[in-house]
Amino acid sequence: MMLTVTRLNAYYGSSHILFDLDLEIEEGKVLALLGRNGAGKSTTLKSIMGVLQSRRGGISFKGTDISAKESDEVCRLGLGYVPEDCRVFRGLTVHENLEAGRMAPRGKREAWTEQGVFDLFPDLKRFMRTRAESLSGGQQRMLAIARTLMGNPDLLLLDEPSEGLAPLVVQQMLEQLLVLKKTGLTILLSEQNLGFSLKLADRVNIIEKGTIKYRGTPQELADDHATRQAFLMV
Repeated sequence: MMLTVTRLNAYYGSSHILFDLDLEIEEGKVLALLGRNGAGKSTTLKSIMGVLQSRRGGISFKGTDISAKESDEVCRLGLGYVPEDCRVFRGLTVHENLEAGRMAPRGKREAWTEQGVFDLFPDLKRFMRTRAESLSGGQQRMLAIARTLMGNPDLLLLDEPSEGLAPLVVQQMLEQLLVLKKTGLTILLSEQNLGFSLKLADRVNIIEKGTIKYRGTPQELADDHATRQAFLMV
């Protein structure tokens, strides 16, 4: 397993958000974490990454216990994180953002280069000298993913990559992530867009009120109307 999470609990102040949450991701696979708004998806990713320190439980990444590590330590071990709000450096150009994310490759994986991320996200090449603040929302999302890839992660945490994007941009994002999946990169995807997730994921977990309520394949969930109705319909 690339990542194993065992009995993870997380808190915002006195509010208990995650309750003994378990999940695991095989190397080279895509796991979609689905659920309604407020179910605990983003909190799960923040807890794994070490952004949220009010947590307890087991988090093992590539066989290393990272449950007590800071986010910068986790990043250096090979875990990349793209938050929902992107957090690109708005005053820097696309090129400068990519350079800011550059880290040495690990193991035998081929290193990401600027040309490599431009091949994946062609729009970015046209705006290489443009400040990030001038990009559209979809282009900023692509830049955030590209910048994280420049760090050569072994596992990529993607928080709501389709959120707020126009349908055509969502389709473009899906196609680009399917190409990324073919490189063998392991991905943990937090999403509310069911169709987007089912086309991309190898496995799906559904979170509700801070606990995992369902585990299965995309096809099993697509065939299970009762589960979709109970945990995903608004």
